[in-house]
Amino acid sequence: MSRFRADSPDEREALFADALSAHRERASPFCTFELETAEDEEPAWIQFGDGTVNLDCSDEELDRLEGLLESFPAFTIEELNRPESAEGTNVRISAYADEERIAMLIERCFREVYGRREGYAVWATEV
Repeated sequence: MSRFRADSPDEREALFADALSAHRERASPFCTFELETAEDEEPAWIQFGDGTVNLDCSDEELDRLEGLLESFPAFTIEELNRPESAEGTNVRISAYADEERIAMLIERCFREVYGRREGYAVWATEV
């Protein structure tokens, strides 16, 4: 991979798909995507590994995620963890699909679940 940051919808989806491909080729444990945030924005990240998309959600974000997954029948929430020591829910979604379809889900999660604008920037921080 030669690029690790993207800030337009097409570039982000290409970055996600390329990072997912590199992750699979390298057989790394997971790859991580993190939002580039301003001081007033909450940080957010999404990981993929071993056929699973992993992210943290508030209750409102979880509601939006469940609605979004209705558009992605190949993806299923497998596990919800609500640790007492943290606010929110850790969500694990089975994602046995090709890189492009997983990339589409990740893009829509950042936009629709986390409510980011079209021009948000994201980094592939681990591949």
